[in-house]
Amino acid sequence: MSTASADTVTGVGDQQGAAPARAPRRISFNPRESGIYVAFALIVVLFSILTGGALLEPQNISNLIVQNSYVLILAIGMILIIIAGHIDLSVGSVVALTGAISAVLMVNLGVAWPVALLITLAVGAVIGAWQGYWVAYFGIPAFIVTLAGMLIFRALTLTVLGNQGIGPFPDEVRTLANGFTGGYLGNIGLGPLGGADVVSLLVGALAIAGAIVSRWRKRTARLNYLQEVDPLPMFLLKIAAAAAVVLFVVVQLARYKNLPWVLILLSVLVIGYSLVTTRAVFGRHIYAIGGNLQAATLSGVKVKSVTFWIFVNMGVLSALAGIIVAGRLNQAGPTAGNMFELDAIAAAFIGGAAVQGGVGKVVGAITGGLIMGVINNGMSLIGAPTESVNLVKGFVLLAAVAYDIWTKRRARTAA
Repeated sequence: MSTASADTVTGVGDQQGAAPARAPRRISFNPRESGIYVAFALIVVLFSILTGGALLEPQNISNLIVQNSYVLILAIGMILIIIAGHIDLSVGSVVALTGAISAVLMVNLGVAWPVALLITLAVGAVIGAWQGYWVAYFGIPAFIVTLAGMLIFRALTLTVLGNQGIGPFPDEVRTLANGFTGGYLGNIGLGPLGGADVVSLLVGALAIAGAIVSRWRKRTARLNYLQEVDPLPMFLLKIAAAAAVVLFVVVQLARYKNLPWVLILLSVLVIGYSLVTTRAVFGRHIYAIGGNLQAATLSGVKVKSVTFWIFVNMGVLSALAGIIVAGRLNQAGPTAGNMFELDAIAAAFIGGAAVQGGVGKVVGAITGGLIMGVINNGMSLIGAPTESVNLVKGFVLLAAVAYDIWTKRRARTAA
């Protein structure tokens, strides 16, 4: 009997005679995934010190969320595009065009706001389908298609608006973009912190409890499959740190004007798209296409269909962002959405997306968008000029991509 055969027989005997050993419980720190959260924490601490604590004041945290909501919505769609190995340069122009269409429907034509919102989202889907067709079925690179779209949809925006702003929007749309949940159960005293909205605190507590249950179930599942997990003390420390951050933000919001409606919308989107990318077959196909297009094709993945639908999805999210932007400004203007595509792309790459595709997470893109928002907000609070803000954002983006390439090279060297 050969040595390989003997080893095989021995291995079978060992498996039959003894329970399989569990994977060693080592601290699982992935530089590519965990580094972004460490960087975010350091940036928040830095600007908290530079602003004398103003960055973390209740009103400023609320403004930070509301003012950057459009970037976060766009980043969710953009991360899917980039994971699949594509890019979308047209989202800013689509935001402007869909905002203009919603204004014409609600302000000029008097269409009921719910109907107008549905029509606007449908227009966004049609725009996404238009671009998805050329990319998926005609084979034109997404860079070219969306670059053309950026010009076409900006021209259509000027045509729809007649080169002038249209407003004001109905109160319901403005509330979605700028409003806050009501104090349905009143306030509760928090000692030196003052009063805080009870509903906001309850929502925060439920969110923390749900996250803990989800993380515990995931850890248990990994153990059952003999996969590597953190030691229990480290796992509990990570959970406690994340819960403390969420609790702090919720308490600050509850002390100001309660939870912004746009934050609730964002939470629903993040949870939904996270489930799609991690649990659904469609999400796994997106990663497969970006990771190895040829292998995905040979494995039976419907590459053209998946590519088409991720662009449709991007169009719908761009239309949603267009409604939010127009509602927040209470006007649809011809310059709306300018440079939004760069903010969304930067958020995705800073959040851990790989240039070649196949890598990225929705939560990472949201974190990347928040990093951009904190830099904008923090430097505004310290009175930094616009050129300094752009300079810092540019270096942060460059550093994020350089870090991604460095970790890949390091992984290949280790292998």
